[in-house]
Amino acid sequence: MSATHLHARPSAGFDTRLAETQALLRRAAAEFAPLTQASSLGAEDVVITHLINALGLDIPVFVLDTGMLHAETLALLERTRASSNVPVRVFQPREEATIAFVAREGQDAMYRSLALRKACCQIRKMEPLARALDGQRAWITGLRREQSATRAEVPLIDTSEARTKFNPLADWTWGDVWHYIATRGVDYNPLHDQFYPSIGCAPCTRAISLGEDFRAGRWWWEDEAAKECGLHVKKTTEDTPA
Repeated sequence: MSATHLHARPSAGFDTRLAETQALLRRAAAEFAPLTQASSLGAEDVVITHLINALGLDIPVFVLDTGMLHAETLALLERTRASSNVPVRVFQPREEATIAFVAREGQDAMYRSLALRKACCQIRKMEPLARALDGQRAWITGLRREQSATRAEVPLIDTSEARTKFNPLADWTWGDVWHYIATRGVDYNPLHDQFYPSIGCAPCTRAISLGEDFRAGRWWWEDEAAKECGLHVKKTTEDTPA
């Protein structure tokens, strides 16, 4: 059964939330340029990219190609670049950094310790993210409160850091996301049809079983509280880069 048939169930008030999301994206484009959308090419992100294009907004999109993405994700990336009216930029890790890390720690280092997994994320995600966001006043993400306990209080507009972050789907349900995809014919990652609700790098993502947490397939060997790569972790004075 496809993900659309399984999940496309809008919650009460969907039309109102959609209108609010559209208004928020228009405001972001009008008042916070230059800004960009960060897309992992997951279900939430393809919805936002579709909205940006449908609304005719001048908001470019970027994707972090970590060098370890699924073939299905890379294929969707190429289709998205071909069909999008706005630019879809791709940022990759520094080749010398990835070669040195793998040579030193091995291809499967992420499974050996949390520190090594975060070091891999730093090279493959965080450093390219910094380049993607350089010069941007704001960015747009697909974070939703329903995704995990650590995201339960995600605001629509996050001004807690120097660069404003817009989370236009913060109060959408999973059913809302798939209702939009189904009714608008949005292209999506076929891994979602194989019970991958959250899709990252291939070594760090697995399918989930019925009843498992939404993000159970991400870094499944780690403690629940550690399950972030660093892209959406707020920094404090006690934090080290992750």
